[in-house]
Amino acid sequence: MRPDGKRVQISRRVRLKDIAERCGVSTATVSRALSGRGYVDAALTDTIRKMAVRLNYPLPSSQAGRRVLLAASGPALLDFARSQFTLHVLEGIGERCQTLGMQVETRPVSSLADEAALLAEAQDDSIAGVLMLTIDDDAMLALAREFEKPVVLVNGDDPDMRLSSVTPCNRSAAALATQHLRELGHRRIALLTCSGRRTIARRQEGWRDAMGEDADAALVIEVTDWRADLATDAVATRLTHQPDFTAILATGDALAIGAYQALANAGLSVPGDVSVISIDGLPQTALLSPALTVMAIPMRDIGAVALDLLSGAAANPAAPRRRVELACDLIGRGSDAAPARR
Repeated sequence: MRPDGKRVQISRRVRLKDIAERCGVSTATVSRALSGRGYVDAALTDTIRKMAVRLNYPLPSSQAGRRVLLAASGPALLDFARSQFTLHVLEGIGERCQTLGMQVETRPVSSLADEAALLAEAQDDSIAGVLMLTIDDDAMLALAREFEKPVVLVNGDDPDMRLSSVTPCNRSAAALATQHLRELGHRRIALLTCSGRRTIARRQEGWRDAMGEDADAALVIEVTDWRADLATDAVATRLTHQPDFTAILATGDALAIGAYQALANAGLSVPGDVSVISIDGLPQTALLSPALTVMAIPMRDIGAVALDLLSGAAANPAAPRRRVELACDLIGRGSDAAPARR
């Protein structure tokens, strides 16, 4: 927040298409020019590289030509099929690989045996390191900590800080969303969540931070899985027994969609009767009626930054481990308003 009360505009990460638009060429041409893989006229290559420097776009590293193994957890693959959060993270990894001249290969990992096999494969000299997507099982982290090559957690973190990691700033995202609702006048703000992962626990902490003395454990509505139908049932049950909230903060878009359905079934309008905000910001949330207000996670940037961390660690193994948290932006649409007078 600026001193004049206006929100700071957070600059977004420069992408290949930004350079392409300024140079009047295709993204494929920019990729070839920056990676050195494929022919591009020397003068045009120079123009493209100068534009990349001007826009502060990271140029290919010394890891060009090397491979990266991506360990995708069961939850990550399930999310890929359901909501596409994982898809956008993978797109960010893929685009960054293309720029750095690296290759990523995905391996499903659902057990310690799977992880051990992946780490054995990663011993090959052609492999720079391992990305672990949505993995925070303690036993799996313990095994990864002993691996001699870089391992970077994507959408997860290591409580011991022996592994580098990239996540959205979950705590601040939830706190900012809750504070926004409080500024509108809401005091009874329900938290609709699916606990279990450390990253989601940070969101509950952010909600609690912003609620202050109004934080009430009875306002937490829990579901057992990231499914809209379970959220619909949970919110419906709460409305039947204790309809004392004027707003809902959902820790994921699927849960917010379920809340919409429960409120509609109860004859309540969004945001006339109950405001709803979610943390994720998947494209489909803009198509809801009303369009969902979200704390938008920079999903592609999470993937890109993870690869940058791995590439840097491969080039400098002595560098300290890093935990990177990316800011989320509040995108106001039509699902939040001041509470109705009752």
